[in-house]
Amino acid sequence: MNSSDRIAVFFGGCVTASPHEEHLAQDIGVLLAEYGYTLRHGGYNGLMEHAAKGASEHGAPVVAVSLQNMPWGAFNPHVTDTILLPTMGERMHSFLDTADVIVAMAGGIGTLHELTAALWYASNIRPVPVVIAGATARRLLGFLRAERWLYESPTRPLAFLHHIDRATDLIPHIAPDHGAHRSAS
Repeated sequence: MNSSDRIAVFFGGCVTASPHEEHLAQDIGVLLAEYGYTLRHGGYNGLMEHAAKGASEHGAPVVAVSLQNMPWGAFNPHVTDTILLPTMGERMHSFLDTADVIVAMAGGIGTLHELTAALWYASNIRPVPVVIAGATARRLLGFLRAERWLYESPTRPLAFLHHIDRATDLIPHIAPDHGAHRSAS
């Protein structure tokens, strides 16, 4: 399968929580490339750049999806293409409507917005796999569950939601024979 056929969306912050999480992001990028995914992310530094570095060094296209006319600075050097959209809603739909898998790590308020949008989308629109990676994101997920911001119900199953601590734990969620796929519209 051509790498342009499958899309992995990566959400992660500009300020990294630890060197371990930087390595995890890069290793995730490597695996996504090895399994033929195009990487879509915000395009900037921190965890996004580490994932992009891993993906690009192994031949995957890296697409920055951002807003038009936002002074957030230059994209990281691993970006091979850009999509600039006029509204945050269009940006989020560009990520969510095309994703075959979403990987989210630690981050700031922007990453929190992206993650919560992905959780809502996967529980209401289409059960795209959402993979939470790393200890920091796991703590957030634990908080959301403990405070009942995130819970399973008969009408809102959470089977799409997964947590990994090692990049290789991502393989069941991205390997073609494990069902990581985009549903037909």
